[in-house]
Amino acid sequence: MQFSEQWLRTFVDPQLNSAELGHLLTMAGLEVEEAEPAAPAFKGVVVAQIVEAEKHPNADKLKLCKVDAGIGELLQIVCGAPNAAAGMKVPCAVVGAVLPGEFEIKKAKLRGVESFGMLCSARELGLSEDHGGLYALPEDAPVGADIRDYLGLDDTLFTIKLTPNRADCLSLTGVAREVAAITGASLRHTMVDAVVPTVDARRDIVLDAPAACPRYCGRILHGVNAKAPTPEWMVRRLVRSGVRSISALVDITNYVMLELGQPLHAFDNTRLQGAIHVRLPRAAERVLLLNEQTVTPAADTLLIADEARALALAGIMGGEDSGITLETTEVFLESAFFAPDAIAGRARSYGFSSDASHRFERGVDPELARPAIERATQLVLEICGGEAGPVVEAQAPDALPARKPVRLRPARARRVLGVTLDDEAMLALLQRVHLGVVRDGDDFLVTPPSWRFDIEIEEDLIEELARLHGYDNIPAVAPQGSLMMLPSSEHSRPVWALRHLLAARGYQEVVNFAFVEEAWERDFCANENPIRLANPIASQLSVMRSSLIPGLVDTLATNRKRQIERVRVFEVARVFERKADGEPVRGFQQVMNVAGLAAGSVLPEQWGERSRNVDFYDVKGDLEALFAPRQLAFAPLSHPALHPGRAAAVRLDGHVIGVIGELHPVWVQRYDLGTAPVVFELALDAALAARMPGYAEISRMPAVRRDLALVIAMDVPVERVLEVLRAAAPAIVREISLFDLYHGKGIDPDKKSLAFRVSMQDTQRTLEDAEVEAAMAVLVHQAETVLGGRLRGAGG
Repeated sequence: MQFSEQWLRTFVDPQLNSAELGHLLTMAGLEVEEAEPAAPAFKGVVVAQIVEAEKHPNADKLKLCKVDAGIGELLQIVCGAPNAAAGMKVPCAVVGAVLPGEFEIKKAKLRGVESFGMLCSARELGLSEDHGGLYALPEDAPVGADIRDYLGLDDTLFTIKLTPNRADCLSLTGVAREVAAITGASLRHTMVDAVVPTVDARRDIVLDAPAACPRYCGRILHGVNAKAPTPEWMVRRLVRSGVRSISALVDITNYVMLELGQPLHAFDNTRLQGAIHVRLPRAAERVLLLNEQTVTPAADTLLIADEARALALAGIMGGEDSGITLETTEVFLESAFFAPDAIAGRARSYGFSSDASHRFERGVDPELARPAIERATQLVLEICGGEAGPVVEAQAPDALPARKPVRLRPARARRVLGVTLDDEAMLALLQRVHLGVVRDGDDFLVTPPSWRFDIEIEEDLIEELARLHGYDNIPAVAPQGSLMMLPSSEHSRPVWALRHLLAARGYQEVVNFAFVEEAWERDFCANENPIRLANPIASQLSVMRSSLIPGLVDTLATNRKRQIERVRVFEVARVFERKADGEPVRGFQQVMNVAGLAAGSVLPEQWGERSRNVDFYDVKGDLEALFAPRQLAFAPLSHPALHPGRAAAVRLDGHVIGVIGELHPVWVQRYDLGTAPVVFELALDAALAARMPGYAEISRMPAVRRDLALVIAMDVPVERVLEVLRAAAPAIVREISLFDLYHGKGIDPDKKSLAFRVSMQDTQRTLEDAEVEAAMAVLVHQAETVLGGRLRGAGG
């Protein structure tokens, strides 16, 4: 929120300079992001009146002006502004003045005529970018007055960064309350007197959704002049608060919102039909908004409507069909309280935001609706004239938010803060921010005022005590405690060890958002019912991920757009899944996974190796190195993200722990990846599990190696063959490994030849040929009986 220091000091004026005031606000929890001067430095500019403005004798586009600058004699100034005219009052930089940019005004001669000063535009004074003509001042501007004093330019514009719970400070009144409470300076409230109605013009109000809008005030104003100019002081305060001046009626509603914190809206009363209804939308109902956007409101979006049609999105934005114009003479003024839950997130769901929704979704004082409409009425009558009808108020008292007492234990507050504050000091601090406090034994029962939505639990009150006492006054005490070394199980390894192993294989760690695009879940996970976010930070990041692979693919796509071809990335993070209906507790579960992606060439570009793209087996090797000495098994599978025939389930000790494979060609093309990457995703628990180390005697005896060539059916995977052979192998068999695969001449079309190297060894003696042959016979027999294979060269 941005505001003018001068405006703030009309409410509370502590004996602090601008820098001290900014520091105080920050330490009170209202962080000051920026503190900028309202205007750049310049001097020697005064209010002047053009007495004469005649054509320059030697130039068609210049004027020769006689100017009264309040120095006792008229100044001759040559001016090129198209709007320079006799009688108007403008800023005048006299000889010796210094304008922004260290531009000094000197006596000059323009086209043969002397000029003793310069008449200024707003841009030349650094007040705005308007340079279409001279900056026209009001008729009552005092000639000779310093322009900085007259326009109040020695001002500081504060921009504070409010946390979402401090909606009470989204107004000058709210900020002033805080400054007064912290400094002890007196607070001057805006005087709001009830406007006595002079006409009997009213419009009924019906609350069809009282839970969402328990209070709504409306008033009709007759005979207003919408073309009346907005006063200079109001325009100045609006502009310095970051709000553009539009027209008197709109400016007044914005001004009251900034002053008191209550958003208002003005309708053209002649465009309304019948009673005002605050209701939910009907089927297929549409609203054309003031920003020229036509929306079809969602079922939970609150509307303001009359008997004929919807007029506005309640608490968000008005409608074009019922908005005021410069021709408006009858105004229906709205001031209401909308429940935060009824407004929160609605504007963002339609792709925009507004000052009103920003306030209502955080919480507006429910007692402020009537004072705000009275204040706005005062200003309308003063500036635009007219007559006011009575305020019509509809309310549902049971639905208005209740401020329940919160119990505060002083002893606990002292323990949490680490500061010795006696009970009387706590009482004084709490009462300074208008909290109602009563004793209940040793405790306090604290009732928040209507504008404080952020005080609900004891911790909120302790936070209030901390900031009111002053964070600077709380000593920084180093925590003390005893430490105990926790046991480290040999059955698992830490996650940092897994990260180091992946980094050693050339992968770089990335951290992606846990919320992703819904299309990613559909494409990569075939998930038609993802876990949706109730309030996403961006419309495209609307669901929770059930896989890490889409995020890694997006990382690859980002790199490819920047001409980075070789990419190795991994991520260790949570995925989010729905629990199965059969499980004891329904809902969601968060599972930790580790996933990786490899794309581009196997090795960085070099002269020593021929370049080739990474393939399935390269990444399979990375996984086997990651789990060594444990043995992984791989089995074909079908996965929505992976290439058919180039994907496998990863198994460990008979359990599927993840997947590995080449990305499906459809997604390679759709996401513009160029070449297909190879990805994997595994359960983190399985990757962190470790085998308990065990002692194995090293044999001093020579090893015996035999080759075993088996002819097996084509559809039997090698993993299955190794599993069967290893299960039946005698004790002397130390290792069985595949070293050759053949399919072709001499082998039936539906069969393949697998050649295995069998290593045999004993720790106590040299093996005899008979033992070796017997072991080989056992392996052949097992292959024949279990797998239907045969020894190559036997049986034709």
